[in-house]
Amino acid sequence: MTLLQFDLLILLVSVIAGLFGSILGLGGGIIVIPALTLLFNIDIRYAIGASVVSVIATSSSAAATYVRERMTNLRVAMVLEVATTSGALTGAYLAGHLSVRWLYIIFGVMMGYSSLMMFRKRHETATVIGKSAPWSDYLRLHSSYFDRATGQEVSYRVVSTRIGLGLMYIAGVVSGLLGIGSGALKVPAMDLAMRLPIKVSTATSNFMIGVTAAASAGVYFMRGDIDPYIAAPVATGVLIGAALGPHLMGHLPSTTLRKIFVSVLLIISVQMLLKGIRG
Repeated sequence: MTLLQFDLLILLVSVIAGLFGSILGLGGGIIVIPALTLLFNIDIRYAIGASVVSVIATSSSAAATYVRERMTNLRVAMVLEVATTSGALTGAYLAGHLSVRWLYIIFGVMMGYSSLMMFRKRHETATVIGKSAPWSDYLRLHSSYFDRATGQEVSYRVVSTRIGLGLMYIAGVVSGLLGIGSGALKVPAMDLAMRLPIKVSTATSNFMIGVTAAASAGVYFMRGDIDPYIAAPVATGVLIGAALGPHLMGHLPSTTLRKIFVSVLLIISVQMLLKGIRG
């Protein structure tokens, strides 16, 4: 295989990763990393480095569209970003001290847990909460968005902000450790703990993941884990896919979006766990 063919294949896979990443709020890294390691036999550290760059590209492309369509909750994003950025710096530091095998296993466990938690809520389409939420009330985090799939304005209340902050720190650590943008944990955290609708969770995650990835990208660059011959086609492909994703996501029913999310996470979780266990 020539270098040009190699780059074109990576570009194609990255377009698909960017499309799914922007629709699901995952940043593309959750697909890019397994694809580079399982299909192209690229060292996981270089795959993670390329993924970190691609996550920034995804966020830059998809987030603007979601903000314009009022699907992103900017107040929630700004509050949670403090915790997730701190976690990203911690994770990027830890990545240099863990073996490759443990990176695969951690990746797989995190994806499996996220998929199972989301599967439990696969039939839920709306969020109706009467729980007290003093932090959310004070910070005015409650909001609404227009769902094009149903043609209705959906109002929602944000709860458990303190739990959300704790989960976002953990999500940030995973992001810095694995280069996945932490959307695989951010979306379930906002959806399950803070009770944001799935579409708002994915849109808000897209807005946040770029900042989180940027916080850890410098560490990976200084360590030499970002190879431009891999990162360039990955970032380009993900950027193209991410530009298409928001237009598709608005027309998908929430239940369909949740099922896609669960399926993608579960398949990748199994693949990465097997690779980590086999060494």
